[in-house]
Amino acid sequence: MPDRSWWRNGVIYQVYPRSFADANGDGIGDLDGLRGKLPYLADLGIDAIWISPMYPSPMADFGYDVSDYRGVDPLFGDIERMDAVIADAHALGLKIILDFVPNHSSDEHPWFRESRRSRDSAFRDWYLWRDPAPDGGPPNNWLSNFGGSAWTFDEGTGQYYLHLFLDKQPDLNWRHPALREAMFESMRFWLRRGVDGFRVDVLYHVMKDAEFRDNPLNPAYRDGIDSEANRFLPTHIADLSETMDVVAAMRAVVDEFPDRVLIGELYLPLERIVAYYGDRLQGANLPFNFLLIGAAWDARTIGSLVERYEAALPPGGWPNWVLGNHDKPRIASRVGDAQARVAAMLLLTLRGTPTLYYGDEIGMRDVAIPRAEVRDPFEINEPDKGLGRDPQRTPMRWTPAPGAGFTDGTPWLRLGDDVASRNVETEAADPSSIWSLYRSLLWMRRASRALSIGSVRILGVSDQALAYERVDGDERIVVCLNFTEVPAVLPIDEPAGRAVLSTYGDIRQGPLRPSEGRIYLS
Repeated sequence: MPDRSWWRNGVIYQVYPRSFADANGDGIGDLDGLRGKLPYLADLGIDAIWISPMYPSPMADFGYDVSDYRGVDPLFGDIERMDAVIADAHALGLKIILDFVPNHSSDEHPWFRESRRSRDSAFRDWYLWRDPAPDGGPPNNWLSNFGGSAWTFDEGTGQYYLHLFLDKQPDLNWRHPALREAMFESMRFWLRRGVDGFRVDVLYHVMKDAEFRDNPLNPAYRDGIDSEANRFLPTHIADLSETMDVVAAMRAVVDEFPDRVLIGELYLPLERIVAYYGDRLQGANLPFNFLLIGAAWDARTIGSLVERYEAALPPGGWPNWVLGNHDKPRIASRVGDAQARVAAMLLLTLRGTPTLYYGDEIGMRDVAIPRAEVRDPFEINEPDKGLGRDPQRTPMRWTPAPGAGFTDGTPWLRLGDDVASRNVETEAADPSSIWSLYRSLLWMRRASRALSIGSVRILGVSDQALAYERVDGDERIVVCLNFTEVPAVLPIDEPAGRAVLSTYGDIRQGPLRPSEGRIYLS
């Protein structure tokens, strides 16, 4: 793969549009708000913006229930505003990646409305319909990821339809050629408008067992603790071999247009993640690697993870790393404020394409949402298990003013009680802030071939600290990270050359301070 591929050299920044910037004062972020913040993102030093769904939707799952794959929900704006975002982003040297949601649509999508009209509908087999079991119940034991059966009975036609998420999100039938082509045309619709690629939602779920066999029991399931969906192993509803054909076909569509990217959402073990690069790398350009999200936060675990991932990559496969997203607790909440700085240095100095989640650059934490204010259907369906995603979806803080510069109205989710200290305006004025660290790292990465495309090698690891090098030609950079809250001896001899950046702001030689990351140019 040539070095000129922007998605190899660049950094992706995820925007959850409801929570990024509200231009019309209704308390919900919109495309005009995002458009106004494009110069901020360009100055921060990112290269591409991944926009979570902004398509027309009843918002049962806040946009992941799509009722039109070729439009924009009025809540966010319209197609002309989306065109303006794309044009302005390109003028600033930024790329635009859209979320594509192929596993399911909204039950209000015209396709599904027609599908449920009659068993004889031409659209019937665009979705997954089955007769009841002999006892009249669901066809099998498949469960929804949001709790309860994955099957809902339709009185009008006397069959059940499948939904691996909400009952308002019926699953599409990717075995049907006409459905496939309609979805591919939806991708082309956006690619023709200048979109630079797609992040594909739950890519590993798109194909289901053709025989609709029961899933086996999960022996590790903990009743009352785990999500009900984990009661069974997803043997027949996830990561089927036929999925690779769909991925290859999506990639072929993307490759009809120059310099585009296909990214797949995959919550899978390492050996299965790398399989999604496909034969001869004709699968996803970047099968999302979420391993840092669930890994134990210590030097030996992270060092081993880097080595195992690099060793598992197919020849020519380009790595990627993610610390968080709209579905998982924020990194600062998981590891604390000091270690969030170490995490930033790790993410932006490893080999591969990093993806940032909006607000991580100011150290945003999860915000506790009182039960009466919960919006996430996951939490509503399975309360008190800590599964809700509202805490990590709260609005971006731009200023310390009321509304945090996000809105002049009432924000759709509460902002939290630390807005005065955690906001862009305040932190941009502080050279010791995590925002200043992120910006320094982003621009250092952009200026350094070793950091953007160079090789990686673990140099040393201890119970406290990890050291690795990035090398391209005669440029060599060494990164040392202390994963503990006490001083740590470097796990290698002090690198030759000079230290150029520390998570503390000021630069010292010798042992690492508590939760310090340090970069050497040697």
